Amino acid sequence: MRYRRRPKSNVPPRKGFFLLPSLFTTASLLSGFFAIVAAIRGDFHEAALAILVSGVFDGLDGRIARLTNTTSKFGMEYDSLCDLVAFGVAPAILAYLWALAPYGRFGWLAAFLYVATTALRLARFNTLPPATDGSFLGLPCPAAAGTVATSVLFCGFLGKGGAVQNILVLAMVYFLSYFMVSTFRYLSFKNQAAQGKKPFPVLVAMVLIVMVLATEPQVTLFGLAALYVLSGPALAIYHWLAHGKDEPAGTLTIGESKGGSHG
Repeated sequence: MRYRRRPKSNVPPRKGFFLLPSLFTTASLLSGFFAIVAAIRGDFHEAALAILVSGVFDGLDGRIARLTNTTSKFGMEYDSLCDLVAFGVAPAILAYLWALAPYGRFGWLAAFLYVATTALRLARFNTLPPATDGSFLGLPCPAAAGTVATSVLFCGFLGKGGAVQNILVLAMVYFLSYFMVSTFRYLSFKNQAAQGKKPFPVLVAMVLIVMVLATEPQVTLFGLAALYVLSGPALAIYHWLAHGKDEPAGTLTIGESKGGSHG
C-alpha cells in the first residue's frame, strides 16, 4: 500500500512562544551550564560530553520548529542567547581551566576572545539575509565548541585525562576564534533541498558515519571536527587557485545559510 506524501503547508510561521522547540533549546542551555559546572569541578571529560550533548539538542530544536511550523522571532532570539552560553562561555571556561590557565594573560585573553567572537558570530548570523544554498559564513559556533570538547576527549584517549599544558591548545583557541568571524565558507548539513533529491545516498552516508564513530568515538569525533574546521580554509584555497587572485581567498560564490538553530 502506498502512502501519498503530505503536501507542503503554505501556512506562514506562527509567532510567539511555543513549548516544544523551546524545551529543546532549554535542554541545550542546561547542558551548556552543566558543562561550566563540571569544568569548574575539574571534571573535564564530563564537561566535554555535556557540550556535545548541547550540540545535539541545538540541532533538534530548529528542526522540530520547522517540522511543526512553530518558528518564531522569540525562538530565534532565545536560541542565540542559549548558544552564547552553551557554545561560547562553556567551551571557553573548559578550555581555560583545562589547558589555558598556565599561560597567564595569553590564556585568559584567548578564552575571552573565544566568547567575544562567538557573540559576534551569532550577531552576524542573525542579521544576514537567509539563503538556501548550503553554506555558513564563518565557522559555526557549535562546530567550534565541538572541536574544543573533542580535543578534551582525544587527550583523554591518549591518557591525559586531567589538565594539560600544550601550546597547541592555545593556538587552537585563537584559530577557532578567528575562523568564527572569518569569511571562510562552511558547508551546512541542513540543506534540505540536497537531502530531498538523494535521500538514499544520504542515508548510506549517515550509516557509514555512525559505523566509523562507533569504532573509536574519542578519536573519530576529534578527527571529524578537525576536518570540518579545516574545510573552510581548504575550500577558500581551492577557490583561489581555481578562479585566480581576483577575489579574496575567504569568499566563495555560495551564499549564507540561515535555516536553523545555530550560527
